[in-house]
Amino acid sequence: MKDPKHPQPDSGLPATRRKVMEAASATLAAVAFAGAPGAASAAPAGAALYDRLGGIFPIAAVVDHFSDALVKNPIVGQHSKNPQLAEWHTRNLDRLPGLKFMRTLWVAKVSGGPFVYTPTRPGSTNEGLENAHRNLKISPAEFDEVAAELGRTLDHFKVPAKEMGEVLGAFAAHKDEVTRGWRDANA
Repeated sequence: MKDPKHPQPDSGLPATRRKVMEAASATLAAVAFAGAPGAASAAPAGAALYDRLGGIFPIAAVVDHFSDALVKNPIVGQHSKNPQLAEWHTRNLDRLPGLKFMRTLWVAKVSGGPFVYTPTRPGSTNEGLENAHRNLKISPAEFDEVAAELGRTLDHFKVPAKEMGEVLGAFAAHKDEVTRGWRDANA
């Protein structure tokens, strides 16, 4: 219901979507504020990384930004020297929304959130990534560039240093799995 005393600009989104977007923006602002020097974290001490990151909305925003940045990244994106990565980032972009969804579920799961991640190509564990990445033949240097892009994205959202370290550590823990296809091809 519109309040004539406090008109809101019409974003063109249906009211329920607009409310979700407003809530997501507020949550992102809270996470950015929590990362400000001297600011207290909104999550209680000892809370899961998922809660300290602000939950699913900020995680989804980070994954969305990160995924778009990877497409444009000169080392691992559309102009990568790795033909498999270049092809994926040019010919398979119609799959990017689904990939963003899967990445969001994965991050939510590995950070201690309440979501269930079910891989499309199961690896050695339910969170294993080797089979999903094997055909991309991602080298250790390319993996490191993806990690650097993730770091830049976390900086963009002003994720606090402690949580950033934990996110990057969780990502780095899967380097061996993600680069297995490259190692197999170069054995």
